[in-house]
Amino acid sequence: MRPILLKGHERSLTYVNFNYEGDLLFTASKDNLPTVWNAENGERIGTYNGHQGAVWDMDCNKMSTRLLTASADATCKLWDVETGEELKSFPHRGPVRGVAWAEGGDEFATISDPFMENDALISIYSVPEKSNVDSYNLTPRLEIELPKENAIKGTNVVFLGLNTSLFVTFDDGSIRLYDVKTGAVMNSIQPHQKKINRVSFNKEKTLFITSSADFTAKLYDAIRLEHLKTYKTDRPVNDAVISPTKEHILLGGGQEAMSVTTTSGRAGKFETKFFHLVYEEEFGIVKGHFGPINAIAINPDGRSYASGAEDGYIRLHFFDKSYLDMEDPV
Repeated sequence: MRPILLKGHERSLTYVNFNYEGDLLFTASKDNLPTVWNAENGERIGTYNGHQGAVWDMDCNKMSTRLLTASADATCKLWDVETGEELKSFPHRGPVRGVAWAEGGDEFATISDPFMENDALISIYSVPEKSNVDSYNLTPRLEIELPKENAIKGTNVVFLGLNTSLFVTFDDGSIRLYDVKTGAVMNSIQPHQKKINRVSFNKEKTLFITSSADFTAKLYDAIRLEHLKTYKTDRPVNDAVISPTKEHILLGGGQEAMSVTTTSGRAGKFETKFFHLVYEEEFGIVKGHFGPINAIAINPDGRSYASGAEDGYIRLHFFDKSYLDMEDPV
């Protein structure tokens, strides 16, 4: 499995993901240039210029027409995917950590960190696609404050249940479901004791997998919030994804970024690990990065995956025929 090495960022990667169709790859890093690539050949199509700080999260709508980016410059920006034009900038009171489209693409949610006297916030904005961009209100439709006394920060946000609830993960290892109309907490669980770095859903949003600094990734039923499986490793897990075509989990991580320079690639544990979804067994690794893997994504067609790491590279891997033809051992 020979990867295509994509070098378009000057600093460590924070996010990689494919669009709904799987023909575009979106990446973000601690530089201020969100980038889009051709997912078939790794050719860089363009960048979205306008942020003044690290870009932590992105989300492309289902039709691949509009893109949201969340940045440490305390803004969330809305872009035209095709032209790269900045359509609107939504100012926040602190660094924006996560962003997500609602189903239908007429609303989006953000999570922002506390900053000075301002609390951490979960915000929902209304941006109907058929309306004029100039008519969009820069004030959120709903704001949920996370008081400083609790000292928790949101890490990921996702709309669930046909936009009836907002699923938010936190750096204390907890997950909460909020009502999108009132902002009330509908449910909460505590999957991990340390920070949840990323959460990833399957296409139908019936399963999700959490990646945590406690060296585990956990699979949950998204409807009942019921714990199903645990994938244990010997390193902090930064991202994990569910294969759309096989009962496999792809998992990436590595030691803390601050201690990377003191170890070799092998000792730092910078490989992508493959686990069986049901049996929780590790059955393969893919090496290559020279730093912890911060983000991982698998193409919706299940034929390729991309990983982005602290070394500033994206590795776009196309699975061999032997893997694609591999049968379940049972």
